[in-house]
Amino acid sequence: MPRAVPWAYVLCLFPLGLLAVAAYFARWVRPSGDEWCFLPVIRDHGFSGMVRKFYVDDNGRVMNGVLVWLYGRSGVSGQQWFAPLSAVFVLGVLWAVLALALRRAVMTVPRGIPLCVASMVAVVFLLGSPNTYKTFYWPAASVSHTLPPVLACAAVIPFLLARSRRGTAVALGIGVIIGLCVGTLSEQTTIVVLVVLFAALVMTFWTAGEQQRRRLRVGFAVGMAATVAGALILVTSPGSRHRRSRGAAKDTSLIAPESLAGAARSFGHIMIDTFSSWHYLGAIAAGVLLGLVMRGPGGARPGPPRRPVLLVCAGAVTFLVAGCLAALLAYPVFHAGVATSTRLWNDFLFLYVVLLTGLGTLLGQALQGVRLHRTHAGALRLAAATVCAAVCVGLAPPLVELGDQMRTRAHNWDRQDAWLRARVAQGARVLPYAPLPIAKMTEPFNNGRRSWTTTCVARYYRLKQVEYTPLVP
Repeated sequence: MPRAVPWAYVLCLFPLGLLAVAAYFARWVRPSGDEWCFLPVIRDHGFSGMVRKFYVDDNGRVMNGVLVWLYGRSGVSGQQWFAPLSAVFVLGVLWAVLALALRRAVMTVPRGIPLCVASMVAVVFLLGSPNTYKTFYWPAASVSHTLPPVLACAAVIPFLLARSRRGTAVALGIGVIIGLCVGTLSEQTTIVVLVVLFAALVMTFWTAGEQQRRRLRVGFAVGMAATVAGALILVTSPGSRHRRSRGAAKDTSLIAPESLAGAARSFGHIMIDTFSSWHYLGAIAAGVLLGLVMRGPGGARPGPPRRPVLLVCAGAVTFLVAGCLAALLAYPVFHAGVATSTRLWNDFLFLYVVLLTGLGTLLGQALQGVRLHRTHAGALRLAAATVCAAVCVGLAPPLVELGDQMRTRAHNWDRQDAWLRARVAQGARVLPYAPLPIAKMTEPFNNGRRSWTTTCVARYYRLKQVEYTPLVP
């Protein structure tokens, strides 16, 4: 059984504590953006109305409609519980994948290390975003761009658990379901998943033995087929055709030179912002820590990683191709806004964080192979742990500041909500509404002008219309 080391549990307190604080702040989440339009549909038409809205009218994302109904059926409280539950889901998936992968590779690490590494990856991904509110707290964006790549990662779990033909068959069945869900949930994550699976399929020529190669190829091929099937359901839907025929998208072709150039420029701006973000060092440091404490069978030091240069190059190419294609896929709708709509980045930034953690693990294994003196090895572990803790500490102030903004907005929202409902009960049909913006979210009357959410707010309160007022009633 893996030994326990106290410092691993102490280090866990930093990322887990930050996630707990972030989950606590979710109590201040209130409707904004798309939720204004979702909630009246769920209230008036239920599950079928919500799914129909996505499939027929909006964008064809059937699974998106299902998830929106799941959290929206409880109204405001459903939105408040969404962030804590999604944090548990992300952490649980990462923890399970890492622990099972180590067991499959016959590697052991001190107890507490898998949880520490998984929680660091979750913190960097969920709370290190340029717009944490849209990544973590806004359910409408999370179900489309934050959770889909994690859901795709969860498909690995049953394959790591499978020990027999029956277990492999069950894993393939689960993989098909997840592939269909991802394909009907997010176009950008779909293209990322397909690129990753294709790259993994190609890599089996160099990284897998004869016995494993066939099993892996079957799994990758089934995953690709299921994801493509889900994507076909999405792109052939009336909602997807409607989305492509309206606004800026109707005159934009994916393969047009201006689209290719614009998507490349946008992705370049995203990469500049991403590569200059210091908090991603936390993922590398967590990987280094993992690589430094890994042990093989019998507690022996593991050998140096096989084909490390090939693995690093393959990971870099896979990420760049997947990210660029995801940006290209979003370009017809968002155009240059791809570079500023940070919620879209999460479809490929999850892969980036995971690859950075893998890079750190390779580096840690390589350092182990040098057979450092115990003092030097301890200093490296301390340095990696310090970086992890520093990243968590550095992400805490902006999170607390966001929490203060959310609390202020929640108090104002609750007061205005109570006032509007009281006036509606008295028979009012037209009432003033003061926008309560946060984290660049779309509100009715942005800068005093009506936005697409204005009509939805009136429908939410069963009013004929709402009029702009700068002050909360």
